[in-house]
Amino acid sequence: MAVLVVVGAQWGDEGKGGVVDHLATQAQVVARYQGGTNTGHTVVNDRGTFRLHLVPAGIFDPEITCVIGSGVVIDPGELLEEIGQLTSVGVSVERLMVSDRAHVVMPYHPILDRLEEAERGAANLGTTLRGVGPAYEDKVARCGVRMCDLIDEVVLREQVKELVARKNKLLTVYYGQAPLNVDEVYEQCRDYGQRLKPHVTDTSVLLHKAICHHQNVLIEGAQATLLDLDYGTYPYVTSSSPTAGGAAAGLGIGPTRIDRVLGVFKAYITRVGAGPFPTEQINEIGQELRERGGEYGTTTGRPRRCGWFDAVAARHAVRINGMDAAAITKLDVLDDFPSIHICTAYRLDGEVIDYVPASLAAYSRCEPIWETLAGWQASTSDARSLADLPVNAQRYLSCLSDLIGCPIDLVSVGSHRRQTIVVRSSFG
Repeated sequence: MAVLVVVGAQWGDEGKGGVVDHLATQAQVVARYQGGTNTGHTVVNDRGTFRLHLVPAGIFDPEITCVIGSGVVIDPGELLEEIGQLTSVGVSVERLMVSDRAHVVMPYHPILDRLEEAERGAANLGTTLRGVGPAYEDKVARCGVRMCDLIDEVVLREQVKELVARKNKLLTVYYGQAPLNVDEVYEQCRDYGQRLKPHVTDTSVLLHKAICHHQNVLIEGAQATLLDLDYGTYPYVTSSSPTAGGAAAGLGIGPTRIDRVLGVFKAYITRVGAGPFPTEQINEIGQELRERGGEYGTTTGRPRRCGWFDAVAARHAVRINGMDAAAITKLDVLDDFPSIHICTAYRLDGEVIDYVPASLAAYSRCEPIWETLAGWQASTSDARSLADLPVNAQRYLSCLSDLIGCPIDLVSVGSHRRQTIVVRSSFG
């Protein structure tokens, strides 16, 4: 039995939801440790296609306990809507548990998110406008509302009275907006809290018991390494730590409890929003990758920027997360390309480097150094083992493994759970 962290290894949208959905068949607990509704997992199984933003991808197995940890910021209205969508098609949410220490995205957070982005103008960060960043700001500023407060009507009333008054000063004086009504905010949040109350508990204790009982615990990250607040392309990052190091803090378990880390890489690379992207293809290749891969945001619907695989950024992710293995997704998107490029190093101001610079200005000047491999120009969607893949596809995967310094456990050749090639057991 093991505790396995699944982490995004690029700029997000690597297909973590499908990987977690596949691995969840071996787990007793699936837990989410950070982020909010600014991220989304698309899961395709026999029940249909589901776009999850807060609920862990293990929810489709009624025997699995699903945990939303304290590191997640929760929009209660969105969570209730997601629960409603799942229950409407017969998916049980009885075993969905939410940390009583998780912070709440309050009604004023999305408003402030939109106003702050508008004020930045052309220098905006490209947030999803879901209020996640402002909620994390309040968490750090020690003026946030937690789930334990949301379900306590007396505590909630006092908090809403104080916090709405404070936010109204910001809205009216600084932004020139209409103030929020304290009673309306309270009633809305009180209703959310009472409806979610059966799901709220101390999830740290729940996870500790599961680990002590030697259950397989699958830990599900949102966003990805290159969006990490410390090790991503700052300031074009998220407001939390999506790396494996954030899993322990975001769930209330000790770091020594984590046994393995699986990094999820797309067979190419994408990002949403602004920020440097050395291997981006602003051409027909980028457009072809976007259309073949359906590269449009699960949360926002925005078209994703697309490019060839970046092994420099991948090695950065392997090192930061201490990855034991990799999952390569969407290999089938490359099926028709006659040749495929991999970035093996950068050229920065005439010097060859093999690392991701901390400086945004420096990273923006990095030019990719390419290695070109022959494509396979054959369908991989029916492959169920490495041996079923075309020889050049096998060579491509071998090259990726060598370049990132990490063995490959899983390869996906389609969006359905059954289109996953298992190379090794990820739980060990």
